[in-house]
Amino acid sequence: MRFPSLTPVLAGAALLAPTLPPAAAAVPLGARPAARQQTPVTAAELRARTRECAQVSRGRYREDAGGPAKIPVCGTRDAVFWKADLDIDCDGRPGTRCNRRTDPYFSPATAFPQSDGRPLDAERLPYIVIPPTSAIWDHSAHGVRGGSVAAVLHGDRVAYAVVGDTGPRDLIGEASYATARALGIDPDPRDGGTPSGVTYIVFRDARARPIEDHGDAVAKGEELARKFVGRTG
Repeated sequence: MRFPSLTPVLAGAALLAPTLPPAAAAVPLGARPAARQQTPVTAAELRARTRECAQVSRGRYREDAGGPAKIPVCGTRDAVFWKADLDIDCDGRPGTRCNRRTDPYFSPATAFPQSDGRPLDAERLPYIVIPPTSAIWDHSAHGVRGGSVAAVLHGDRVAYAVVGDTGPRDLIGEASYATARALGIDPDPRDGGTPSGVTYIVFRDARARPIEDHGDAVAKGEELARKFVGRTG
């Protein structure tokens, strides 16, 4: 509804109103004001939060077949985590980097498909691999399932990912081609990966929706990481 009779009054008021400086201009719809942007949580902050381990798994995992079972799954109120190597998972939708020719262990399926029913894309989607439920650890009892949001640390890098596949029941320490690449680790499925120094943090009861939406995983991961390290505001 219009009110023509108010036009002169409003015009006069506009002349008396102070002019806002450019710094105070309105933020476009959908944009985040600069003052509200936060410094990303660092690998050092997350690593400090995982220094002590309250074991939640009943047993321990091996990093490689035939190796010692020495890796526990640890837990806090907000997350579970473990420290291991990183083997390359190229499973899922075949591409130029992940296929039967490049990976002798390639499988065209992932335990958790994307929203349209197709397998995940290891070349493009950062995801991690968890062991299936067993007597060693029941991940679902700790709020971990397909699509759960994770933070993966290596050196000074943090990569946000999702739980996207399962591996052998007694092994732990594996992530997709895209995760390795984001962490600066050689992603070659034959001889890439790293033998140690990777921390996997999976946030309890937090999932990317849909599972293939990496942007959602990053947004939720950053928020959950701030909470995990105790940042407020």
